[in-house]
Amino acid sequence: MKVRPNILVIDDEEEFLECVRDIFGKWGYEIDTAITGYEGLQRMSLYHYDLILLDVIMPLINGIETLKRIRKTDRNVAVIVLTADGRVDTAVQAMKSGAYDYVTKPVDWNKLKVILKNAMTIRSLRKKVDRLQNQLRNKYENANIIGSGPKMREVYQSLDRVIDSNVTVIIRGESGTGKELLARAIHFNGHRKEMPFVAVNCAAIPETLLESELFGHEKGSFTGAIFKRVGKFEQAHRGTIFLDEIGEMSKPTQAKILRALQEKRIERVGGNTNIDVDVRVLSATNKNLEDEIKKGNFREDLYYRLSVYPVQLPPLRERREDIPQLVAFFLDKFNKRMRRKVKSVSDRALEHLMNYNWPGNVRELENILERSMLNCAGEMLLPEHLPIIVSAYEINSLADNFHIDFQKAIALARNVPAWDDVEKEVCRLALKLTNRNISEAAVRLGIGRTTLYRKLKKYDLFI
Repeated sequence: MKVRPNILVIDDEEEFLECVRDIFGKWGYEIDTAITGYEGLQRMSLYHYDLILLDVIMPLINGIETLKRIRKTDRNVAVIVLTADGRVDTAVQAMKSGAYDYVTKPVDWNKLKVILKNAMTIRSLRKKVDRLQNQLRNKYENANIIGSGPKMREVYQSLDRVIDSNVTVIIRGESGTGKELLARAIHFNGHRKEMPFVAVNCAAIPETLLESELFGHEKGSFTGAIFKRVGKFEQAHRGTIFLDEIGEMSKPTQAKILRALQEKRIERVGGNTNIDVDVRVLSATNKNLEDEIKKGNFREDLYYRLSVYPVQLPPLRERREDIPQLVAFFLDKFNKRMRRKVKSVSDRALEHLMNYNWPGNVRELENILERSMLNCAGEMLLPEHLPIIVSAYEINSLADNFHIDFQKAIALARNVPAWDDVEKEVCRLALKLTNRNISEAAVRLGIGRTTLYRKLKKYDLFI
C-alpha cells in the first residue's frame, strides 16, 4: 500500500529533465515535468505534488516569482530551488520566499538525494500532525449535535449501541438534518478515533470517476492517469469511510462496494492485485432504499450489508423543541465569525422560527440565521430581520386553511406591525369555523392548546 511520492520538476533545460527522470525514477519517485513557471503552475492546478524542484533562471517568469505564486496556491508543498549562479543573495531570496532548501548547478546528486529524503520526512510528519489536529478539531465539533428533546434522545441511545462496535451503520434522514455530523460522532467517539475518517459524497462525483475515487487507479490505466492514485478505501485503512448519498451509486459501483464489504479487499482500476483494507463503513441516504430496491435501482444484498444498524435522524419540524437551543448555538457561532453582538432573539422572532416548516432542516436554519444577523444592527434579532419566507409562513398556511385573502395576507406579512391584526383575525376565524372548540381550533391552526389560549387572551377573544 506504499505510494511513490510525486515530484514536479520545473526547468527549461530538456537534457537536465531527462537526467532527473532517470535518476529520480531509480530513487523511487514519480516524476512530472514542466519547462516554464506558467506550465508548472497550471499542472499544480490539476494534480497534487509532494515536492517541487524549481529552477531560478527561466524564460517568461523566473523561479523566484514562480515560487511566490506556488506559495499562494499551496502553502505546504516543499520546494527545492535550483540555482546556477551560486550567489548567496539568490539563495537567501529563495528561502525568504518559502523554499525548503536550495541546490546549486551542476547538481551534487548525493546531496540532493539527502535533501529530498529529509523534505519528504518532514512533509510526512506535517501531514500526520495536520490529520491529528483535524481529527481533534472534528472530535470537539461533534458537540455541535444539538438537541435534547425526545427524538434526539432516541438518536443518542442508538449511538451508544454502535459507537464501540465495527457494524455497518446507515444513517437515514432528509437533506440538512446532519447525517455527516452524526457519522463523525460515531467515528471520533469510537475505538478507531485515532485513525482516518474519510467522507465521500457519492452524489457529487461523476459516475465515471466514482470508482477511481473510491478504489484508486494504477498509472496508465486510462487517459490522464499519469500517477498511481490511492482511493478513499485505502486512505481510510484502519479507520472509517463515510459514504454519503449512497442511493446515488450505479449498480456496477454497488457491486464493487459489496465485494469490498464482503471480502475486505479492493482492487485499483487497471490493477490486478488485491489490496486488503480494514475499514468501518458508515453510509447515509435521504432516499427510501426499500423503494429503490423495488424499482431495481439498488441492490438488495448491498442494502442488508449496509444497514446492519439503521439510525433515523428526525427532520427539524418533528423536533421543534430543539429550535431555541439550535438558535442559541448559531447566534454564538455567527457572533464570533461576523464580529456581531446579537445577544438574543425576540419572542415574536422566535415564534416565527418555531412555526416555520423548515424543509431544509438544520442547514436551512443555519443559513437563515446567518442571513438575518447581517440585517441586525442591534443586540436583538427581530421579526423584520428574518426573511419573508419565514415571517410570512404562518400567515400563508393559515390563509390557505381559513380562506383569508392570500394577497392581502402577504401584504400584511410584509408590514410587520400589522401582524397582530392578521393573527387576531385568523384566531377569530378558527373559533368560528370550529364552533369555538378550542382543541379543534388549535389542531387546525397547527399550534398547541396553551399557545392558542395565550393568543385568545392577548386578543380578548374569549367573549
